[in-house]
Amino acid sequence: MPNGPGTCRAHGNAHLFLHFGILNQSEVEYLQKWLVAHREVHQSPMAANLLLRVNSMLADNVLDREEALELFDTLQQFSGADIELGESLKATTLPLDEPLPSVLFDSRNYCFTGTFAFGPRHECEAAVVELGGACGSLTKNTNYLVIGIYATDSWAHSSYGRKIERALELKQDGVPIHIIGEQHWRAHLPGAFS
Repeated sequence: MPNGPGTCRAHGNAHLFLHFGILNQSEVEYLQKWLVAHREVHQSPMAANLLLRVNSMLADNVLDREEALELFDTLQQFSGADIELGESLKATTLPLDEPLPSVLFDSRNYCFTGTFAFGPRHECEAAVVELGGACGSLTKNTNYLVIGIYATDSWAHSSYGRKIERALELKQDGVPIHIIGEQHWRAHLPGAFS
């Protein structure tokens, strides 16, 4: 991805939103307007995905707390000095299961964490529910923790890292939970979803 003027502006604006450590609805509405007005930024897959995510979060005209936290994480990753726009981040450093497990849906419990190229978390959950699975918080009954593709090398210092750490603790205690990446999960979705 070339680093053009639009890329620099997008990067800088993400830093501005994160300066105070919180996001509110008016800031997210401003971000939405800014992304729409700066079409040159859409050359970046991550920026285009960011606009889709913001549009989805504001579709009901209410930014709830979970959406605000998810977007905050996304913007932190988007503005990180060591992350290039559009970079699919390095899943090799994440504690994913090796070998990769089979992914089943019927009567299986899922928990999602991080930011997903597939769409907002509720869309990921809807895909699982339609295939006979269930979604919720990370518990001893969780079969799969799915980590969004935009997870970073510094996952342990992120809010989604807390779920990953908890899943690792559960595994150490003998709970048969699988930790998988979004790409592996998507590879098991029927063609209509993926």
